[in-house]
Amino acid sequence: MSAPAPAAAAGFDPALPWRRARSVALRPEPFGALVYHFGNRKLSFLKSKALVRVVESLADHPSAAATLAACDVPEAQRPAYVKALADLARSQMIERRSA
Repeated sequence: MSAPAPAAAAGFDPALPWRRARSVALRPEPFGALVYHFGNRKLSFLKSKALVRVVESLADHPSAAATLAACDVPEAQRPAYVKALADLARSQMIERRSA
C-alpha cells in the first residue's frame, strides 16, 4: 500500500470539485491578487496572474485538476499549482463544493 500524496494528506484532493470560499474576496493587483477572508481575517497574496485565473475558475470545472488543464497550466508546473491550491485550502481561501 502506498502513502497518500502530500496534497491529499493535507486535505486537498485535486480530483475533487473546489471553489473560492464564499467569504473570500479577490482584489486584482499588478503582481496577481490580494485574497482576503472576511471570516478568519486572513490575507494572502497570489503572486501569479495564472494562479488568480485558476482560483477564479475553480467553480466552473468538475475538479481542481480539470481547472488546471482548462487554464492551460503546463503539465510540468501543475505540482506547484496543486501545492498552492492545497495551501489556499488549508487557509480556507478555497473550499470543496458539491459535485
